[in-house]
Amino acid sequence: MSGDYKDIPGTYVFDAKQSRKGYHLNMFCMSLRQAVNREAFKAHEGLYLDRFPMTPEQKDAVLNRDWNGMLRLGGNIYYTSKLAATDGINFQQLAAIMTGMEQEAYREMMLKGGRSIEGNRSKGEWKTGEMTHGG
Repeated sequence: MSGDYKDIPGTYVFDAKQSRKGYHLNMFCMSLRQAVNREAFKAHEGLYLDRFPMTPEQKDAVLNRDWNGMLRLGGNIYYTSKLAATDGINFQQLAAIMTGMEQEAYREMMLKGGRSIEGNRSKGEWKTGEMTHGG
C-alpha cells in the first residue's frame, strides 16, 4: 500500500498500485457476473481459478474466502462482492463479516451513523499501539 495511506487504520485504499496488484483477482471476480462462469467456478473452484494468472496468495484468499485478505492483495470491494454474491452473501452480510461483527450489530451501527471517528482518523492518534482516546 502506498505510504500516503499507511496511517489509516483498518482499511486498504484501492489506488492505482493496488489496482495493478489485483488486476487478475478482480477480473476473476468480474467474470462471476455471468451465470455460466458462476456454475463453472462452483463446480471446481481451483480449476476455474487457474484461468486467471493470480498469485498463490490471491488464489488462497479466494479459496478461503479471506475477504480482507483479498483487499490487501489488490482486490476491490465492488469486485470481490461478486464472489460473495456467488456464495449467496449480500453486501451488508459481507461488510459485517469483514468487520468481525454480527449482521444485526453492523446494521444497527450503520443506522446510527457508522463507526465513531474517534481512533479511526489515523494511527497517529494511537499511543504505543492503543488509541489515546475512546473510539
